[in-house]
Amino acid sequence: MQLHPQMKAILDQAAASGAKPFHDMTPVEARKAIETMFSAFRGEPAPFGKIENRAIPGADGNIDVRIYTPAGAGPFGALVYFHGGGWVIGDLDSWDTLCRSLSAGSGCVVVSVDYRLAPEHKFPAGPEDCYAATSWVAKNAAALGIDPKRIGVGGDSAGGNLAAVVSQMARDRGGPAIKFQLLIYPATDAGLDTPSQREFAEDGYVLSRKDMEWFWGHYLRDPKDVENPQVSPARASSLKGLPPALVILAAIDPLRDEGESYAARLQQDGVPTECRLYEGVTHGFVSMAAMLDEGKKAVADMCDRLGAALGK
Repeated sequence: MQLHPQMKAILDQAAASGAKPFHDMTPVEARKAIETMFSAFRGEPAPFGKIENRAIPGADGNIDVRIYTPAGAGPFGALVYFHGGGWVIGDLDSWDTLCRSLSAGSGCVVVSVDYRLAPEHKFPAGPEDCYAATSWVAKNAAALGIDPKRIGVGGDSAGGNLAAVVSQMARDRGGPAIKFQLLIYPATDAGLDTPSQREFAEDGYVLSRKDMEWFWGHYLRDPKDVENPQVSPARASSLKGLPPALVILAAIDPLRDEGESYAARLQQDGVPTECRLYEGVTHGFVSMAAMLDEGKKAVADMCDRLGAALGK
């Protein structure tokens, strides 16, 4: 696969720096590395109405969230956002730039969720925190200036997995009502058995199959968890009744094929779904928008779709 010149420059710079792949680090080292990486991709903060940090009740203690409310009069649509990082790394600060951009560009409130991370908190801590946060947003919509009928969920990578899982949990648990799901290069099957997983097994393209084995290994309690739809949402018996979806994928990504397959299954089960594949870029490209034109395009595309799905 041919890399976009800007993407190649980013990868060349990373290689020259001697950065280690995730699977050669401890979780603590990987958390420091992702913060260093993301600091290089931060552009000027998007203009904003209001940003508030809060602690909300979760499945097992409080959950920190960051609420981005755009300028103007509500009630607004809302996107409850779950950051990426393989369920092991990432936090509110790492994903601040992307959440600002999504809120400012779509005109929606974005609630970024700092769910518990593995290996300290293995599955199902992450999904339960994300479901609890989504339920809290729905219950407190009026106080947050949100229309409870216009709430979506979204996330990238592991966060895309969590958004897909929360959509299924909400359907199966009788709420809250979710109007839209934004799935950015989501991990949808822990089996790691697709052509793109084999094609990008080695290092050099931001994320590898070896990295995914490392992330899943820290996240899961037991190999049997792989079969659980709250781990592998693609293994749900039915995707009927789920909210409409936008699936964003990178061509040079071990998660590409499972994302395409999940989008196709959503469509087959009658869920309005749009799948967009961006050529020449790797996993994580959306977070590189400050340095990557395809990242800027993807963010603009997502904002347009969010505005149409959740806007007034």
